[in-house]
Amino acid sequence: MSVPQTPAKIYRGRVADQIVEDLRGQILSGSLPDGSRLPSERELAAYYDVSGPTVREAVRVLTAMGLVNTRNGSRATVTAQGDTLLAMSIASVVQVERVGAREVLGLLGALNAYAAELAAEHATEDEVGRLRTAAQNVSEAEGAEECAAALRDFFFTLSEISGNPLLAALCRFLTETQIGLALKLSGGDGGDFGRVARPLHAQRMRIVAAVAAKDPRQAAAVVQEYHREALTRIAEVRGTGQETAPLSETGLTEALTGWLRANVVLGGQVSPSRNSLS
Repeated sequence: MSVPQTPAKIYRGRVADQIVEDLRGQILSGSLPDGSRLPSERELAAYYDVSGPTVREAVRVLTAMGLVNTRNGSRATVTAQGDTLLAMSIASVVQVERVGAREVLGLLGALNAYAAELAAEHATEDEVGRLRTAAQNVSEAEGAEECAAALRDFFFTLSEISGNPLLAALCRFLTETQIGLALKLSGGDGGDFGRVARPLHAQRMRIVAAVAAKDPRQAAAVVQEYHREALTRIAEVRGTGQETAPLSETGLTEALTGWLRANVVLGGQVSPSRNSLS
């Protein structure tokens, strides 16, 4: 962002809010792309003809939005990543509206069903091959971490080959949430997490077969069936030595809320390698 000769006009009202809206617009439009640095505080103050504290307030708001990041007193860096913004927004709505775990994960089932439907209509042979390989990798994975990574890759691939970027972003976050919840319930040692993923290998291969056969209706139906079974298994998964009775609706929702609070923070969702068993 270059500072023009003529300063931006700031009208009546909360000045910091107007600066936030101007910078937010530049970030979302791509004028200030992801990874770029904002001008210094002095440059921004001169550009908007305001004081340093006003600029700092605006930057703090942008940081809270997940649009910029400030570390060690350095200049703010733009962090305009769709997945980050989506994760923070959905996690906030889930917690504010007290959305239940089954409602959240039921939505994932519906979205993945739509992704499978689109994939069946549009996926190329190479894309179907990637999906088939990802499905095989889940059955061959060893240990909770490896199994979770392979399962994540399978559903990320399914959403990607749908050809709908917004749908793919929604599916990625909710898939990460479902896997993270299952890992949380399985405890720090991974417990019986494998009971969620490995027994459903046949269903994943049926998803692949329906996509390969270009049968949208069958692909969507198989995905919905898969998610119903997966949700039942998630409610039953436990760490080694823990009780085996399925969690109540309240218990499952509390576990989901706890995971969201721990893993979706300012700056976006923690990477899977850091949060897998948290």
